[in-house]
Amino acid sequence: MFPAFLPSAAAHLTETTSIDLAMRIQRRSILVGKVEIETSVVQSSPPDSPSDLPSNVPIVLLHGFDSSVFEFRRLIPALEERSQRVWAVDLLGFGFTDRSIVQQFDPAAIKEHLYAFWQTCVGQPIVLVGASMGGAAAIDFALTYPEAVKQLVLLDAAGFAKGPVLAKFFIEPLGQAVTDFLRQPKVRQKVSERAYYGSAFVTADAELCAALHLEMPEWSRALIAFTKSGGYGFLGDRIRDISAPTQIIWGRQDRILGTKDAAKFEKAIPKSQLTWIENCGHVPHLEKPEETARAIVQGLV
Repeated sequence: MFPAFLPSAAAHLTETTSIDLAMRIQRRSILVGKVEIETSVVQSSPPDSPSDLPSNVPIVLLHGFDSSVFEFRRLIPALEERSQRVWAVDLLGFGFTDRSIVQQFDPAAIKEHLYAFWQTCVGQPIVLVGASMGGAAAIDFALTYPEAVKQLVLLDAAGFAKGPVLAKFFIEPLGQAVTDFLRQPKVRQKVSERAYYGSAFVTADAELCAALHLEMPEWSRALIAFTKSGGYGFLGDRIRDISAPTQIIWGRQDRILGTKDAAKFEKAIPKSQLTWIENCGHVPHLEKPEETARAIVQGLV
């Protein structure tokens, strides 16, 4: 029923969008340098719209920190209903992308892998959508490869912070202890409760979607290595150099990053527009997927 690389716990998924996405995840072999990395992706079927319409530009979705493509289980169908061509990809070191033959997990390696994915699977300018840490990854990619990004969409995005909050704790021998702490269901539940504005979204299925990738080999090693690298703390002064038209979509009640950075992005990025999603927390693509999809599509240029 589900791909063999997914943990067996996927059999306990209950919500339709979660089950549907689990059935659609596949792995593509992406050549990065001389190494082939089995990369987990979700690809939509091409729409019937003519190739000269904005809707025919592929949309690529990047998830947040310690997350996976399951983060987009509600947004992908909402975009497909609007005839959008959509890709979601698990960033290097995260989700269900293979970590076993990879030694480096930092922004540079993530960007190199993402560019190889783009060359292999897409090969044309894209609308690049980044959520939370995925927003920082999207900014870094757009600054390095402007020819690949037709438009940028930032969903409650990171980018101004000086580095991962937990970085100071990821020193030997504490690194493993910290990942063991982050693995605890009660800890992850508390994070989910802060991420959503509506507590009804913190369901058993949502918790399972957020934790499935923890069972993948090398999860702990990759998370420790990325966090110790300092993450995207170098981006703050470069955000003003973004040349792509940019949509900033932000939950009005974001309790993870707050709301001040939304206005900072709008002020710093020359061609930008800010859209607020009301009664919504840090994950508008999960809490308000229809509104988020509508904002993305209406903002296409």
